Amino acid sequence: MNDVPWAPRAGGEPPAAGGCGLAPGRPLLVTADTALLDDLLRLCGAAGVEAQVAHDAGAARRAWTGPPLVVVGADLAGPLLRAGVTRRSGVVLVGSDPDDAGVWEVAAALGAESVVFLPDADPWLADRLGEAAEGPTSGGVTVAVLGGRGGAGATVLAAGLARASASSGCATMLIDGDPLGGGIDMVLGLEDVPGLRWPDLSRAVGRLSATALRDALPRSGQLTVLSCGRDETAALPVEAVGSVLRAARQRHDLVVVDLPRRLDGVTDAVLAVATRTFLVVPAEVRATAAAARVASAVAAHPVDLQVVVRGPAPSGLTGALVAGSLGLPLAGWLDSDAEVVRALEHGRAPDAAGRTPLATLCRALLAGVRDARQPAA
Repeated sequence: MNDVPWAPRAGGEPPAAGGCGLAPGRPLLVTADTALLDDLLRLCGAAGVEAQVAHDAGAARRAWTGPPLVVVGADLAGPLLRAGVTRRSGVVLVGSDPDDAGVWEVAAALGAESVVFLPDADPWLADRLGEAAEGPTSGGVTVAVLGGRGGAGATVLAAGLARASASSGCATMLIDGDPLGGGIDMVLGLEDVPGLRWPDLSRAVGRLSATALRDALPRSGQLTVLSCGRDETAALPVEAVGSVLRAARQRHDLVVVDLPRRLDGVTDAVLAVATRTFLVVPAEVRATAAAARVASAVAAHPVDLQVVVRGPAPSGLTGALVAGSLGLPLAGWLDSDAEVVRALEHGRAPDAAGRTPLATLCRALLAGVRDARQPAA
């Protein structure tokens, strides 16, 4: 049994869509109208998609069942019906006149999921083409981590979880959600690795190519990292965070997000898709009191929130006492580890594959997420 709730692909390649192992396909464009075809190919280019084209109903019928999406021009909709194509999902009909009742009738006969008219539907159809080519968002494993107070160690835990997952061979993405944290790439020793950071993606809206995003970010083995910059302190745009999250979940088995303690639109967007959220709390009385306020704010969301308590415990607080006072389940205890401190001070990523307290805890937490996602017997 895997130590994580997702299975890496053979050869270490990231899964095509959320760990399901399905290869992305090429959408099929069906039209003999050269002007419409030019428009559709332009939209494919904008979406970074390579499409296949059928110029007549016979060619379309032969290729009908394979593509993830079929875009049918109104000029060939009737011939397709006469050719006896089977009903299938993922058919979009492109009409030329919204007032033509016949377009809606033939769309119903084909079982089309949508009828669109260009150029009004250009943005929607470009997004739909891109989603079909890359595979649907898996709704897979997303883990959020935040601290109960400043300096709680949430960033170290987030980095440890991401490294533990990547070390097991799973495609993993670590997203820095705290613009004031100084850049999570420094925690991993990747600050000098070329690639995009949040300032480069702050204007991203709509659909991002999952493959292009992964290839543009700093990577180390199976770990992809999106870090905040060190010169940017502005809040992250909510729209850009949403676009990145959707793309990240398409091409990675696990997405780990390091969140700040303040709750805003970005935090809301992450918590809305998080499979589990870990609240890191030092085993101190004042830290527990501060964490209670954070926990109360997070609890306003329908989230699976659990506590990770970090030692040492100067007053003898146990993990069970801290979690109990917060009214939350205890996910685990993290012992103080001088080696982690030394690694961070020397620009090295904390060990997440060995037998250190951090590595051991991270494997246990990931296994807990796996167990939570298993269907009941």
